[in-house]
Amino acid sequence: MKANITPFLIAINIVVFILWWFATPENGLPTFLVDNFLVSWTALEEGRYWVLVTSVFSHNLLWHLLLNMFVLNSFGPIMERALGTFRYLRFYFAAGIIGSLCHALVSAFVLGQPDLPAHGASGAISGIILLFAFLFPRERLLILGIIPMPALFGALLFVGLDIWGLIAQAGGGGLPIGHGAHLGGALTGLIYYLLYFRGRRWARVA
Repeated sequence: MKANITPFLIAINIVVFILWWFATPENGLPTFLVDNFLVSWTALEEGRYWVLVTSVFSHNLLWHLLLNMFVLNSFGPIMERALGTFRYLRFYFAAGIIGSLCHALVSAFVLGQPDLPAHGASGAISGIILLFAFLFPRERLLILGIIPMPALFGALLFVGLDIWGLIAQAGGGGLPIGHGAHLGGALTGLIYYLLYFRGRRWARVA
């Protein structure tokens, strides 16, 4: 089936970003967005389980939105053609939800900060990248747009950086990045590959 879902995923992210952009105390949007588009362990304890999904479509910084949407637009259509639209969409949501859940678990039980919120499509995108890397391990990626390396090596490099970053956060340092979400999405990609595609030979779909 011809790829046609990825642009809609990007459009939803843009719409939610616009809501964040125009949020003011006068229109009440900040409270609404914080309560419904940020994931944390506290939010789940309070019964707001939908944030596992809505946070995946939420960005309030332009650079974060642009980076994630650039990567999604680069890998999403390829994976949509390879998997088929509906299978791709199910995988995207699964990786995003598991990424959100992993952030909540990590923040509460590793970092000791159950209130720590997160948002963004990075968990879902990490899943897509890792699945792409296992299906097409010899494809060349350009890290930072200039450094070529095999897809599998590049994906595992990013996983290693997330593990290192999470260890640093657990020690009280590190950057304000949702490494738990990234690793949860990547784990989803690995499990999906092992369950459905291990041992099969794939050719990239043009």
